[in-house]
Amino acid sequence: MTDGTRQQISATQLTFVIILFEIGSTPLFFFGSKVGQDAWLAMLMGAVIGLLLLCLFLWIQSKEPERDLIQILNVYFGRFIGSIFGASYFVYFGYESMRNVRDFGELISVTILSQTPIVVIMLIVILIAAYGVYQGVEVFFRIAEILLPVILVSYGILFLLLFLGDLVHFERLGPVMENGLLPILKASFPDIVSFPFGQMIVFLMFWQMVREKKVVVKTSVLAYVLVAIFLVFVNILNLVILGPTLAGMAALPLLQASQLISVADVFERVDVFVTLLIYVGLFIKMSAFYYCAVQALSHLTGKRYKLWVLPTGAVIFAVALLEPNYTYHISLGLTTSLKVFPIFQIAIPLLLSAVMLIRISLKRNTKSGSA
Repeated sequence: MTDGTRQQISATQLTFVIILFEIGSTPLFFFGSKVGQDAWLAMLMGAVIGLLLLCLFLWIQSKEPERDLIQILNVYFGRFIGSIFGASYFVYFGYESMRNVRDFGELISVTILSQTPIVVIMLIVILIAAYGVYQGVEVFFRIAEILLPVILVSYGILFLLLFLGDLVHFERLGPVMENGLLPILKASFPDIVSFPFGQMIVFLMFWQMVREKKVVVKTSVLAYVLVAIFLVFVNILNLVILGPTLAGMAALPLLQASQLISVADVFERVDVFVTLLIYVGLFIKMSAFYYCAVQALSHLTGKRYKLWVLPTGAVIFAVALLEPNYTYHISLGLTTSLKVFPIFQIAIPLLLSAVMLIRISLKRNTKSGSA
């Protein structure tokens, strides 16, 4: 079995994983509820800012195409400071994975297995993810390659049923920008930028594995734009079906909207179908963060990647149990966590890029001086 750092992925697989990863658990929530009917504009603005962040991540990768984020930090900050930053990213990746494990457990216990203890559900989920992570990134990316077409077709059918069910009322989108641009900007940054768009930082752990290095930028930007359009559309659907007030109050708005579907007394109880779609997104995102946490720990300790799969999974599982209830979990995730995440998604990458620019400039000056 090859070590995780020696494996390779194709540009097509990268595209599929970016789309599935960014979709993830995002359809579970209604973003930008503070600005009411302008929530879709807040999502759109968050996507635009996120695209600028993606360009920053891709620039960093272009300067070190054979290294991942943890290795780049060590090169430009030195072993000591680089290891501190690397350890902080291990915590960040692990925490993000934990959040998806808890989301998975709560969603399954509410919708399908109400009599099964959430501890058992989360344990099964983390063990399945651990097996996939242990097998390596190539297996993980192949799974996404198989799942994405099924997911996209399924979402297409869901959206069609929502329209056929006469549930869509576009007048609920007006008036547009009733209170100006500033509230929309405040709703989008940092919250929507942090989740889901800033999470693209995770691909600084994957891009160096892509065989076709020349198409990494094109592939990543294309996948990002496509999924951003999809997420804006989902936010619009929540608004035009539930209205801004109900969408903002609903714990799981898309799930609630799907419960309203009744077409020819045949297509009903589509909410179970939606739940299964969200399971797939949650699992992909959870596994990606899990893999990155393991890989970060491998770099930090100098030990083989596979040695850390089970210990890291055990930590993720244990921390997921610490939150007392789902209300606390959601409150922590959509308030405190979103204020901390920009440190990893914006502050450290900007600092890293500044150091890289200085180093590049010094090298050029040295070469021109010696010429």
